Amino acid sequence: MRYLPFVIFNTIIYLLLTANPEPLNILAGVVIAVGISILLKPEIKQFSWRRFPSTALAFIRYLGILIYDVISGGLMVARLVLSRRIDINPGVIAIPSECDSELATALSAHSISLAPGEMVVEIDDQGVMYTHILDIRPGTRYRQQAQKLRSDLLSKIFQ
Repeated sequence: MRYLPFVIFNTIIYLLLTANPEPLNILAGVVIAVGISILLKPEIKQFSWRRFPSTALAFIRYLGILIYDVISGGLMVARLVLSRRIDINPGVIAIPSECDSELATALSAHSISLAPGEMVVEIDDQGVMYTHILDIRPGTRYRQQAQKLRSDLLSKIFQ
């Protein structure tokens, strides 16, 4: 019963994504949402209007950074593909997640992998994300600073 809001929210998201309000599809959405609840066992926190503005601002900043990373990564990959000489320096770097929860680490890895030219290939037990990058020249330090910003925003969102 404590996961009921989570199940309802995920069912609504499922129905919005499928755009099919037929009874069998609603049942499928409920089954999927219950399955997600069983697998994730989300920690249900009490809603606080006092925290809402800072959480919403952190979420908007996180989305803005994600959109910027996807667009700039896409432009970089397009430039590489369209140039006559492919000038890349690929490699795998280790980026500490610095996140408090596994969910935040997974979301952070997902946002890194969404950006063209970067893909998290493994996350170890300590939360270090091994990331394949098309061009490692911008440096590990830049990517660790970007990860620190992502982890700070995710901790504000999930506080």
